[in-house]
Amino acid sequence: MKTFTEPTLGHVVPSGRPSGSEATVLVIDDDPSMHDILAVLGSQHGFGIQFAEDGLDGLRLAEQNDVDLIVLDLHLPGVTGFDVCRRIRAAGIEIPIVMVSASSDPVDVVVGLEIGADDYVVKPFEIRELAARINAKLRRQRTSQAQVRPGRLKFPGLIVDVGRHEVLRDGLAVTLTPTEFDLLALLSASPGRVISRTEMIQKVWGQGADLDLRSVDAHVYRLRRKIEPEGPRPTYIHAVPGIGYRFERRGLTDRLSRVQDDGEIAVAAAVGE
Repeated sequence: MKTFTEPTLGHVVPSGRPSGSEATVLVIDDDPSMHDILAVLGSQHGFGIQFAEDGLDGLRLAEQNDVDLIVLDLHLPGVTGFDVCRRIRAAGIEIPIVMVSASSDPVDVVVGLEIGADDYVVKPFEIRELAARINAKLRRQRTSQAQVRPGRLKFPGLIVDVGRHEVLRDGLAVTLTPTEFDLLALLSASPGRVISRTEMIQKVWGQGADLDLRSVDAHVYRLRRKIEPEGPRPTYIHAVPGIGYRFERRGLTDRLSRVQDDGEIAVAAAVGE
């Protein structure tokens, strides 16, 4: 079964960063036809390609080379794409990951996004669709690196430093993927405003991105797990059913009040009141 809509390939360029290329894409996939397709896309769109045919080799290249984006197949020999994604994120590598798979099972899609993938493309796919998604993420990354983005958003217990691309929760650094950071920056820049899932897709993934709304929820769920002080009880990011999400510091006053009350009770007990 074909994994894509096959175009006329013509001359296939070798892998590696071509002269003058602005970005390098690491393709971790054991399918030779994917190698051919990505080599042609790289030649046409001006990004270099590095290839790895198994997960361990892909991890080595991701850690040792200057890579701007990873295209990661889910079904790899030896180490699965899920494990590769987990290890990449655990190593603190925050470059965008586009996961590709023949599985359209919603569970696989959600798991892929939850463990750190920025996008999930189901095979068979249109070549132009994959090219558009890669280019959108590379453009966004170049813009983020080239633009001076001022702004240090401070909230009780949370700091979002847009210029430094840094998030602190209770003074400790929080590791976010590029997509998670962009979602948080978008939401926290407009406290109290409801931002629809459609707007989130347009501003984070790019105009025209073909992304399922449930994928947005999966990314928000993962983001919440990293920044919310009370786990399943949202303090910062609140769902608005049927629409999207609102960034609001709801619950912090109650939490601080409980801490203060507990402290007063402890003091009173200590002095024998």
